[in-house]
Amino acid sequence: MKKNFVLSHPKISYQRLIEMAKSDVKKYIKKERTKVLPEGADFWGFDCKFGQKPDSARVIHEGDINSNISSAQSQHWKSFYLEVVATPKTRIKRRDVDFEEGPEDE
Repeated sequence: MKKNFVLSHPKISYQRLIEMAKSDVKKYIKKERTKVLPEGADFWGFDCKFGQKPDSARVIHEGDINSNISSAQSQHWKSFYLEVVATPKTRIKRRDVDFEEGPEDE
């Protein structure tokens, strides 16, 4: 999803437009997560960018999308650009920790 959200409408309030944008993003992420994963992938990760314009957008974490939209609301932006691209990712296995080698509580 690469979309420029316009936050002005003659009949829809600003607050409602913000909520619609958040809802659209939530629905898109939910829909993308239900797609079949390619071979060797464990989960769908999302590469996200957020800004007032596509060329000034900065990379953000998926979990920060709503807070960035709320920040745009508090600054009364007239529009914002959001890019959410699903990418197949694999989990990184944790290193086995040997508790016997750790510091002792004596």
